[in-house]
Amino acid sequence: MTEQADNKVLIFDTTLRDGEQAPGCSMSLREKLKIAHALNELNVDVIEAGFAAASPGDFESLQTISSEINGSTICSLARCNPQDIESAAKAIDANPNKRIHVFVATSDIHLEHKLGMTQDAVVKAAFEGVKLAKTFCDNVEFSPEDA
Repeated sequence: MTEQADNKVLIFDTTLRDGEQAPGCSMSLREKLKIAHALNELNVDVIEAGFAAASPGDFESLQTISSEINGSTICSLARCNPQDIESAAKAIDANPNKRIHVFVATSDIHLEHKLGMTQDAVVKAAFEGVKLAKTFCDNVEFSPEDA
């Protein structure tokens, strides 16, 4: 890599997904589109526009944003399970610059109380989730939740 490429900072914005998790905060599709267009005009590299499997509204928002935004990478969050990943892929399919961001809980507390899985099973789920997401798009991100 060139020195310049090594020093490039990528902006990853989660306003349209994480921003709605604040108590009392929800956005209409029109508001989300307005924000997505503004982020795109600001040359934000990646817009995590929603969690497709979370609700029909999130799915619709992702589909619409993916169809209208050209430039920024449009990203959908997905748990490491086939249904979430397939929903994410379908929601962002219209955009040539797309990313699926898969995650799985990894802390001992989450493994025991939330997932009922062993560490080995979670590693396998993460691997399989990333592998499946890669069949839908080349740009896949993985995050361990509550690591």
